[in-house]
Amino acid sequence: MSALTAKKPKKTCDDVNCPFHGTLALRGHALEGIVVSNKMEKTIIVRRDYLNYVPKYRRYERRRANVAAHSPPCLEIKVGDKVRLAECRSISKTVSFVAIEKLEG
Repeated sequence: MSALTAKKPKKTCDDVNCPFHGTLALRGHALEGIVVSNKMEKTIIVRRDYLNYVPKYRRYERRRANVAAHSPPCLEIKVGDKVRLAECRSISKTVSFVAIEKLEG
């Protein structure tokens, strides 16, 4: 792992795209959000809430975006969990992030 640090999970897995037990390298941004879907195999959808500044009105507006991320089996992530994501190489057309830590849940 790079400068992004997270606790290594107690469980092990044989996933090639696991940053702890596989060969996936991390880089770039780190995000936090809440898992809203885990219906795909080894992929989760994470909702990020953030503030966007609108200069005309000199105020912030609330926005949200959904991010698809790879979910290593060793983390056992469920819907409603708060997770930390890290950027990685593209795993598929929509997946460029991987879950590295389960914060709450």
